Amino acid sequence: MFSNLFSTIMTDGTLTGTAFLFSTLTAFVCGLIIAGAQMIKDRSSKSFLVTLVLLPAIVELVIILVNGNIGAGVAVAGAFSLVRFRSVPGRGHEITAIFLAMAVGLATGMGYIGIAILFTVLVSLINLLLGKLRIGEGSAAERVLRITVPENLDYEGKFEDTFAKYLKSYTYDEVRTTNMGSLYRITLSVVMKDHASSRDLIDELRKDNGNLDISLGRRIENGDSL
Repeated sequence: MFSNLFSTIMTDGTLTGTAFLFSTLTAFVCGLIIAGAQMIKDRSSKSFLVTLVLLPAIVELVIILVNGNIGAGVAVAGAFSLVRFRSVPGRGHEITAIFLAMAVGLATGMGYIGIAILFTVLVSLINLLLGKLRIGEGSAAERVLRITVPENLDYEGKFEDTFAKYLKSYTYDEVRTTNMGSLYRITLSVVMKDHASSRDLIDELRKDNGNLDISLGRRIENGDSL
């Protein structure tokens, strides 16, 4: 019985109406599973979720139509590659979901229903598990502190006393010029001390930076785009 899981429902490469219907329904079910896992793991747009549901069935039909035709298959592969270059850069997990949907479409298009279902469930569960483990994410207590200082201010060592008073740790990430080079913007990764007031921290920093802009907030991750 287990060996039947990896066999195709097509007999001698011939597609029947029943096999086509079963493959298409499986493609839609797998697409729903992929979209559901994506929705649980992260916030996604409605159009993206609908794409994940429909893409396996679309790829399945294309594979059925080009079955046995190598030239047509190469042309279809080239057409699919345009999806990556004609769209805006996506996040890593979004592109992974799209390729998973395409792989499921390939499997169902060739009649490998068991492989399609097994692979969809397995990858979706691993995806959710890795999301729960928060692999590669920074500390939840970490904040981003941005301080604007005038160009004539020697900022090195200027704020260390204040940092020692309010912060457990801090790291200088970036220093850049702004406002036509008349100002410096310093970016740090910081962790506040327990019960330390962010308002008091900002008020003391304002005394040292000439009351210019200061911001303190959560880090927004942009490093997962491909």
